[in-house]
Amino acid sequence: MTNKLRYAILSCAGFFMINHAFSQQVDSTIYYQVKELQENVRKEFAPDKRTKIFALTKTVVAENEYEIETTEPAAKAAFEQRFKNIPAKVAVTLLPEQNLGNKWVGIVNLSVANMRTKPDHAAEMASQVLMGTQVDILQKDRGDYRIRTPEGYIAWIPTSSITAMTKEEAKQWNEQPKIIYTSEFGKSLSEPNTQSQRVSDLVYGDILVLKGEKNNYFEVSYPDGRKAYIKKDEALSLKKWIDSRNPTAENLISSAKTMLGLPYLWGGTSVKGVDCSGFTKTAYFMNGYVIPRDASQQVLAGETVDILDSEGHFDPEKALKNLKPADLLFFAAGKNTNPNARVTHVAIYMGNGTFIHAAGSVRINSMLKDAANYDDFQTRTVVAAKRYLGANDAQIQQVQHNSYYSIK
Repeated sequence: MTNKLRYAILSCAGFFMINHAFSQQVDSTIYYQVKELQENVRKEFAPDKRTKIFALTKTVVAENEYEIETTEPAAKAAFEQRFKNIPAKVAVTLLPEQNLGNKWVGIVNLSVANMRTKPDHAAEMASQVLMGTQVDILQKDRGDYRIRTPEGYIAWIPTSSITAMTKEEAKQWNEQPKIIYTSEFGKSLSEPNTQSQRVSDLVYGDILVLKGEKNNYFEVSYPDGRKAYIKKDEALSLKKWIDSRNPTAENLISSAKTMLGLPYLWGGTSVKGVDCSGFTKTAYFMNGYVIPRDASQQVLAGETVDILDSEGHFDPEKALKNLKPADLLFFAAGKNTNPNARVTHVAIYMGNGTFIHAAGSVRINSMLKDAANYDDFQTRTVVAAKRYLGANDAQIQQVQHNSYYSIK
């Protein structure tokens, strides 16, 4: 079939290959055709790479060979349908990868596990995830897993930070009763007494299997099988904790205040350290909600609160009138008055012009010019405000309604 187009599509178990041979033709324009199609499909089906993937991962221009990986079956199907008359070989892998031995579920086994943008311990920290949290395992690269968290955030984590399970093993884990650690910081012990050896550190929000009780201690089990004891006054049964959540503005601000003075940590989402959106995410989690991870994602959720004038600029008088405690304020960097500027910071409004946020440390500032703590506000530009409490938005989920948590 020299000088004629050969076309074949092979498909099986989340993988397909499209192969065109065109009489030894090597042309860089073919790369741009593949790249343009990949980019168009990505924009349509996976516009935010933090939560969905459709990425060109390998290009061999001389051989007209390309590889794409994706988390989105619809994107795979669309690419397959639209790939026509391009003389190249393209392999598209649907994540999770099939070489994981069916262990596509992970349970975090560190008090706080760090997630990074690349499978490298020196890579930028993207987020954190707490002990006992269930995640999807999408991919493995040497000593790291690519995972997806309950809020849909995708990044890399050391394999030692989680226990990989089959769906059946995860089902057995989820069917057991749990406790949640409710003190800010602490530790579990090898025996039910304060003189025994530490098993691990613990932070607020860590979840473990409840195996029994002994005196003033809960006997618990870790995802990796370790046994330990936790003081009863430092934890609650997960079900009791859920039932006790009362996400009012007062309670949410009270939770936020418990983090006053915590250091700012890029990628931090725990009481060991928080970035601006990690702080708001943690405050809402303390009140039983799972919300989007980053500020630029959080601004897309909830109900819009009108705080801008007719030209789209921040209006302090309107803000004081319309904002309610626990609303989220979103900022752009510097004094950029463009209301469409990229969101780079988020805070929780407290009322009377004050807000609490993570900037250097968790602290309280004011939007009122005559306030002593106004100084930080003048370096930023408010571009939006959102109301989460009472909002009917699937991006704002109660923990018990999120499929990654088993409430027993």
